[in-house]
Amino acid sequence: MMRGEEDEDENDNMMMGDDGEPSSSFSLHTLPTRRFYLTRRGKILQSTTERYLRDDLGYGTMLVPSTATGGKSTDTIAGKIVNLVPWTIENVTSLWNVITSTSSFDASPNNIVRLAVVDTNVLLHHMDVLEYLRANEEDDDDEKDRNASNQHYAIANAIVIPQTALEECRHRSLVMYRRATDLIRSSSSGEDGNGKKRKRCFIVFADVHHADTQIKAANNSNNESASDVDGSSITINDENDARLRKVAWYYGHALYNYLHDRSMEQNVEVLFLSDDVQSRKMALLEQPKDENNASGVYYKTRSMRDHVALLQEEDPTLHLLDMVAQFSAAPDNTDQNENARKEVYYPSHIDSSDLSYGLKSNKYYQGIYRSNRDAYTEGYVTIRRGEDRVAVVLKGSDDINRAVDGDVVAIELHSVDRWLGGVDEEQTTNKQDSKKEDEGSAKESEAGIAADTAEPTLKDIDNIAEEVAVDEEGQLRRPTGKVVGIIRRNFHKNYCGSICTIEKEDNGSPHPHDVIAEKHEREHADGVTSTVVFFPIDNRIPPILLRTTQRDRLIGMRILVSIDSWPADSEYPLGHYVKTLGVTGTKDTETEVLLQEFRIPCEPFPAKVLACLPPADYKIEMEPGRMDLRHLPVLSIDPPGCKDIDDALHCIELPNGNWQVGVHIADVTHYVEAGSAIDLEAANRSTSTYLVNKRLDMLPSLLTTDLCSLKGNVDRFAFSVLWEVTPDAEVVDVDFKKSIIHSIAALTYQQAQALIDKPDKDCKDDIQAGAVKRLAVLARKFRERRINAGALTLASPEVKFVLDSESLNPTDVQAYTLYEANALVEEFMLLANVTVSKKILRHYPTLSVLRRHPAPNRSMFDGLIQKARTKGISLCIDDSKKLADSLDEAGKKLSGNPYLDKLLRILSTRCMSPAQYFCSGEYQAKDWHHYGLAAPVYTHFTSPIRRYADVCVHRLLAAAIGVAPLPVFLSSKSHLHDLAANMNRRHRAAQLAGRASVQLHTLIFFAGGEEGKGGGAKEEDAYILDVETSPNSEPSFSVMVPRYGIEGRVRLSNIAGDDENLVRDSERHRLAYKDAKSGKILASVAVFDKVRVKIWVRSSRDRKELVVDLLEPRELADSAVVEERERAAKKKKLKTKK
Repeated sequence: MMRGEEDEDENDNMMMGDDGEPSSSFSLHTLPTRRFYLTRRGKILQSTTERYLRDDLGYGTMLVPSTATGGKSTDTIAGKIVNLVPWTIENVTSLWNVITSTSSFDASPNNIVRLAVVDTNVLLHHMDVLEYLRANEEDDDDEKDRNASNQHYAIANAIVIPQTALEECRHRSLVMYRRATDLIRSSSSGEDGNGKKRKRCFIVFADVHHADTQIKAANNSNNESASDVDGSSITINDENDARLRKVAWYYGHALYNYLHDRSMEQNVEVLFLSDDVQSRKMALLEQPKDENNASGVYYKTRSMRDHVALLQEEDPTLHLLDMVAQFSAAPDNTDQNENARKEVYYPSHIDSSDLSYGLKSNKYYQGIYRSNRDAYTEGYVTIRRGEDRVAVVLKGSDDINRAVDGDVVAIELHSVDRWLGGVDEEQTTNKQDSKKEDEGSAKESEAGIAADTAEPTLKDIDNIAEEVAVDEEGQLRRPTGKVVGIIRRNFHKNYCGSICTIEKEDNGSPHPHDVIAEKHEREHADGVTSTVVFFPIDNRIPPILLRTTQRDRLIGMRILVSIDSWPADSEYPLGHYVKTLGVTGTKDTETEVLLQEFRIPCEPFPAKVLACLPPADYKIEMEPGRMDLRHLPVLSIDPPGCKDIDDALHCIELPNGNWQVGVHIADVTHYVEAGSAIDLEAANRSTSTYLVNKRLDMLPSLLTTDLCSLKGNVDRFAFSVLWEVTPDAEVVDVDFKKSIIHSIAALTYQQAQALIDKPDKDCKDDIQAGAVKRLAVLARKFRERRINAGALTLASPEVKFVLDSESLNPTDVQAYTLYEANALVEEFMLLANVTVSKKILRHYPTLSVLRRHPAPNRSMFDGLIQKARTKGISLCIDDSKKLADSLDEAGKKLSGNPYLDKLLRILSTRCMSPAQYFCSGEYQAKDWHHYGLAAPVYTHFTSPIRRYADVCVHRLLAAAIGVAPLPVFLSSKSHLHDLAANMNRRHRAAQLAGRASVQLHTLIFFAGGEEGKGGGAKEEDAYILDVETSPNSEPSFSVMVPRYGIEGRVRLSNIAGDDENLVRDSERHRLAYKDAKSGKILASVAVFDKVRVKIWVRSSRDRKELVVDLLEPRELADSAVVEERERAAKKKKLKTKK
């Protein structure tokens, strides 16, 4: 330790040289840090660490492009992947050249050179401001003056990110750390050899190891090192803050001496940007006075808001204040006395020490808060109690206590008498904030695309118990609790939506959003900014209060917003504007909105992922270990225009009279190495997302549509499952091989159907027809066998759009036409998936990635069973076989109306939860069952181009047959659990995004298209799904419109809820209206009845909604709607006569 103390003395004497450069007396020495800790038992422990210090680190390090190979990092500049290498700024001259060589220097309004040192909070909360780079209006015009085209405007010419701040940022938010490192890489842009100036400059400064930025307090070895002069404790955070201020002083001192010695009169500002008020005060107090410095200080300190406000004074066209984070809900002119009286909406969170102790003692529990998808005022937290994972319900604002979806929180359980369940559920439900729930989660009921399945339960998604036994009799209740502290915020996400514009509804009543807006909108004392209310599209997120300078410009726009904070004295979280997506209601804008809403990864693949791809001249050739199957007549059958062809088939006759059937799946794992950058990206995306007008791929297009796609007439690598079967579809043998194939045809379903229907006499020499016909024969028998075992034949209301070739707007809506060829492909994909699942399960009984479909809860079917009974139909759901039989029996009874049979199957599907991925080691064997397919075990193997689950199964199968080792991460059940959970989330999000895209295009179609072309309002037949029979409720019923796959609620607006002539029959699910005098029923509607409706689009509040109005029976329809219909019919008739 004596050596360290000597080094300290020498370090204290080591100052700047005469030329303003660092002294180079030493190149390396150590700095011991001694700390004392008091344990819980009262013992004092000493901890001594040594830090290596260097005095040759200069003024920081930048990443610059290098043409040399072997660079430390890569980035994409000017469309090329280049190497980035670190470059040390060795002296002040180099630093000055770097600062003044940025295009931000040319764009500075007052020609001020600014260098800003940022602290941790700036990195955590103001990344949008740091990333801001406004290009000159002439930036893209090559014909303009080069100097003008190189001008950009950032918040400073150079921004210094100290190592201390960067490491703290990494510890507190990995997302922000990654954005910071991306920003550092991006500062190399412009140095691409094209003569352009660097747009902005980010310097990383190693203050932790720099000899000239150490502070004495960190190096004291006596007891005073733990105290300030006034005896208060000095924390590690205090030392880090002091070191950051020392960095600002170091740069300010160096630049002042450099300019002073050269008699340069350039206006230079060295800034320390921090939102920590105490740190800014210390910056003024601790700067040593220098008689030679006229200003008395070498650097200035500002909050980010003050700095940006100054920039906007210099340039009024700069709208950067909107991006500054908010941390206080108090008005600008509120003094401390007023602060003390302001309303507090929420209980305080407990401090970190009590929180830590409570978590260790199991008084509190830690977990991630998840809001319900339809309302932010209710959610759950998953906790561990022993070996079980239990969902704890949080209801109401007080219990949620400012938690936002995705936050890591600490919760305290309520007493058991407040848990949900049993006869007292409604009484124990937290109603303390019902008014706010109505306001905040209000979503107008509108028509939309019908859902395919029920929402998955927590048990289905993540094997989480929703109820626990509370007594010896086994009574089950749902635990409830409250948030007592936030451990880690999830504020790094951006949310999409619109700011509220106050207006009255048609009936004169205020819209629920208006109530919130009127309460919280206000102008600020600065005369520039105002607070507005932002309502996210995502109902899981509460309204957000924004402080903006451009309220009028943002009205009617879709914008992105980030949450900054949620103080207890603010009813809603505070946030800042990030960017504008576009005008509300336009197709491109709303498509981007839905991608944001469902958090679909849509960014271009990064350079490190593209670097994993084979070279452009890559050729597929036979390699050792593969079976050459290029002699077989392999072919694929897919929808028209399909480019990502995962699967292909073949069927040939064997000499012994049996048939060989092959299912060949794209060998994606040949190109996607486990653990590589492309594999990690695919695991994160988990699935391709299909929208009406675009596809978002899981893998780069070189693999998706080329090398992995089993296109016709080219060689491709495949993973093949080969069966020997009898002509009666009895499986004799099965084998699994890595192969190389050569598809002889890429058929559409229509082309394959034509081959199936082709007469046998014309197929003798037709290889394709012979193969498809044999496959069809086997498929019929496999299907019959599955149905006899209890597999369900369900239905979907799905439709497809006919799009205009130029605008891609919908011009027509059509029902999907299903051919026998569709069923053919489905049967062999199911056979392959079942066969592979059994194989991997034999070898890896606890590590297999499988897919389960839980049996439906009887309560989910109760409503449908009662409705079906009104038509004389009995449904039995004891098992899938009985349900299938009862649906078939119902189909016979409804033979006069085939759509009712389909509708019953659609509604049955919606009573079931969707299937889920899982790791076999997490469930008992009885829970592996797939209810819909009546299969004891099932997996996904056949679509690895668009599903990551299939990629995992390919690796398991390859290991099972001994052709490749099992990746290490697939040997971990905890990792497989996380993989399955992410795959389930992404798969569900992709489904919802696809449905939202259909909804968007449906709106465009019925609105007449974006350019006034398209479908417009339509009259169609509809079938009643449900009737509202509750007393005094608004008379209404929901319908399904088969032609368009639309489900919506029809309101009988001309009949009051308390009308004495309205007859509500809950047993028969029927509404009727009787004559007031005679009591005779004038008209009625009941579940499954056919009615005539009008579908149209209503525009209001910067949004469009689909509306379904009743036309027939006329006695129940709104008279205004009927009259409008008759006027339109007369106009049409008159026009026809003319």
